[in-house]
Amino acid sequence: MNRWLLPPLLISLAGPASAVMVVQAVPYEIDGKAFEGTLVYDDSVKTPRPGLLMVPNWLGVTPAAAEQAKEIAGQRYVIFIADMYGKDIRPANPDEAKAAATAVRADRPLMRKRAQAGVEVLKAQGQKVPLDLASLGAIGFCFGGGSVLELARSGAPLKGFVSFHGNLDTPNPADARNIRAPILVLHGADDPAVPKAQVDAFSAEMTAAKVDWQLVSYGGAVHSFTERGANVAGRNEYHPKVAARAYQAMNGLFDEVFTSQ
Repeated sequence: MNRWLLPPLLISLAGPASAVMVVQAVPYEIDGKAFEGTLVYDDSVKTPRPGLLMVPNWLGVTPAAAEQAKEIAGQRYVIFIADMYGKDIRPANPDEAKAAATAVRADRPLMRKRAQAGVEVLKAQGQKVPLDLASLGAIGFCFGGGSVLELARSGAPLKGFVSFHGNLDTPNPADARNIRAPILVLHGADDPAVPKAQVDAFSAEMTAAKVDWQLVSYGGAVHSFTERGANVAGRNEYHPKVAARAYQAMNGLFDEVFTSQ
């Protein structure tokens, strides 16, 4: 049984008095196991706005992920950052993150279940935050991008799915026929973690399933181009210009799908 609890703890406040960005811990359970994600929203907005599930990179629920969510949310969205590992697993370095992410990636039904649990937690926040439950989407970064695509392949009834520099492979390409909403993949053209063969296989998968999909390949960008702390030359590098363009593309898709319902 999955249970979702409203957040009792306010972690931080930021921004001017007229636009308070709230960041709250949200504890929940999946099959009796404790998880804790993060809710991010602008408390000055009193009208319902769209909600986004955010699956972070392989480091999981971190202050950096919350800062990224604040940047994306603005006054547009309510964002819930999903915990894909469990409250007791908080990777402290890339080696620990690789181990945690690999364990989840090896079990795609588990990955899908945990991402879907995040969607349900997001929905539950409508009891306390003005949230348009008819306008929900999902975004993910790196490991999170692959998780969001698996959520889409499961047939989750969201309005749109966006992957930022995410893994595109899947052991079950035929599941793409379950996708019910537009897919937007924002990819670094020089990303060594997502080679051309993987991009080509994804394109063939989406085409065969007749999905409404787009893949934007940004020249000069490698892995983690939206991650401000990424600084491994040629492999994981923050690219502010590409990040801004990618966020603009994301907003364009959600503006389209949330207003066309």
